[in-house]
Order: sequence, then C-alpha cells, then structure tokens
Amino acid sequence: MATYTDKGQRLDPRPYPPLLSLVFPMFNEADAIPHLRAALTQFLEEVQDDSEVILVNDGSRDSTLAQICGWAEQDPRIKVVGLSRNFGHQSAATAGLDYASGDAIVLLDADLQDPLSIVHQMIERYREGYDVVYGKRVSREGETAFKRLTASGFYRLMQRFVYADLPADTGDFRLISRKCLSGLQQMREAHRFLRGMVAWVGYPQIEVPYQRAARVAGETKYPLRKMLRFAWIAATSFSALPLKIATLVGFIAMLLGIEEGIRAILAHILGWYTVPGWASLTVLVSLLGGATLMSIGVLGEYVGKIYEQSKNRPIYLVAQTVNCESQQLAAEDLSLARDPRKTVVRE
Repeated sequence: MATYTDKGQRLDPRPYPPLLSLVFPMFNEADAIPHLRAALTQFLEEVQDDSEVILVNDGSRDSTLAQICGWAEQDPRIKVVGLSRNFGHQSAATAGLDYASGDAIVLLDADLQDPLSIVHQMIERYREGYDVVYGKRVSREGETAFKRLTASGFYRLMQRFVYADLPADTGDFRLISRKCLSGLQQMREAHRFLRGMVAWVGYPQIEVPYQRAARVAGETKYPLRKMLRFAWIAATSFSALPLKIATLVGFIAMLLGIEEGIRAILAHILGWYTVPGWASLTVLVSLLGGATLMSIGVLGEYVGKIYEQSKNRPIYLVAQTVNCESQQLAAEDLSLARDPRKTVVRE
C-alpha cells in the first residue's frame, strides 16, 4: 500500500533489489584493500540477491590497481574501472555510477569509514519506496575538532545561503535507485558536487543515522586545501551567491567612499588638521581597488566554469576495465545518447 512523505511524495513499496551495486572510488588505497576485501566478502554473503562491486581506480600511484585487478580475476562480482589518470573523487564516483548496473546503487568510501552494515538499513528504506537513502553522521571518529567544526559550518552555510535542501552532516555515502540514477546521469557538468546533485533531482529521500568510523588504513585524501577547494566548487556550482557578495562588497566600498568624501568636506570647512589629500586618497584607492579586484576574481571563477563546460570534455577517461564488458557497453551508449555526434568504436 502506498504511503506519502512529509513533502507529499508518493512511496510505492518495492521488492529487495534483484541486483545491488556497490561503488568504491579509490585513490592510493593499497593499505586499505585487504581490510576492504575481508569486510566485503562477509557482506556479500549477507546480501539476499545478486550483487556487484565497482572499484574505480582514480589514477593511484601505489599498488591499488594491481591489487584490485588480482581480486577481480578471482571473483567475477568484482568489477574494475581504471581511469587514465587522477580525475578527482567526484569524477571517479561518477564513473562508478555510470558502470553500475544494479537496481539499487550504493556509493561508499574504500577506507571503511562508511560501515557496510548500514547498507542493510538503507535497503530497508529503499524497499519502503525511497529513491535516495543517505547516511547522516552522528559522530566522526578519528577526525580533529577543527575538521568536525569546519564540516558542520560548511553544511549550515550551504543550507542557509546556497541550497536549503542539502542534508547536513552527510557525505557521498548513500543508496540511490536506478530511477534516480537515470536522472542524475543526465547532469554532466564538469565541476561536480554529487551530494548536492542527488538532493537536487528531487525523488523521495530519507536519512539513516550512523557513527562514522576512523580509517582502517592510510591517510585522508582531503586535506584542508582540497576541502576548501571542494567547498568553493560546491558554492559556485549551485548558486550565484559569490557574485552577489562581490556586488555587496562593491556597494559597501562605494558607501565608504561617500563617507570619506563627506569627511574631507567637513575637515575643510571646520579646519580639522589633516595631511591634505593623502589619507582620503589612500583609503579610497585601497577600498575601491580591493572591491574591484575581488569582483573581477569572483566573476572570473564563473567565466572559467563556463569555459570548461563549453569545451564539453568527458568527465573521465577509462584506460582499462576488468569484468565490465556489459557495463562498458552501457556506459558507451550513455555517452552516445548525450552527444549523437560521437562515434563509439567497439572491438
């Protein structure tokens, strides 16, 4: 019997997914692979129906590719997608989603910070009719107070000023239905913020709370520099707010310029002691120059994104695959559907 969400969306119960896809973007995860393999071996035995695992090597410089290719040769459920170079986490995740053929697809990190046991809870909500089930972090082990604070601040600012429907305290750990993925695959922008894109597509969505564990091995692939860059991409990809801020800064600079002009007139009339012209000139040039350069810089970021998108380059390039014959044909067909001018050559 159908039910409805708080937003009035209809939920139609569905059976257990006949094929479950697990997608893992990987970059220099050689130390974590033995732990991942042990955990996945146990998890796949618990899955009721068929399953597949898509391991995307994002141009790793260690033995990641060799290990996962050896693993795939021993287990046909393991699919390997090797990208031609490092394209970044969001592009690698996109590649994994494109190659997944499941009825329900789960995106996870290879460091086991996203517990596989939570996937069972996600599947139960999927069976209730939800098309997106995302993991909501109630705690974050192994992370500094600074990172927790900045992550929390990022989501609050995004919700307040950029995209109100973006779930707070979430990552890319989520289950999405085939219907939702089909909609998501139509969005091929070069600068990607998947968790925001998944929220944007609409479809019934719900959270599953979980405790995020510490990494089983290796080190984080998101230092402060990459975190700030990712936050900037998220903000500029979903909103024109930075442009509006630049306009506001310019307006404030104009008001300060007017104030400085009034002060100079009063100083002349009332005989206040000043160094003639120096202070007002310095302040005005600094304020107006800074506001102008800031506005040009923000505008340049948007123009640069338009330029990158207009080149219509692929989001990723695949160098090799293992156990992915049917998925590769589907991914090529998706590329051809996006641009009929392309010619797909198949051996």
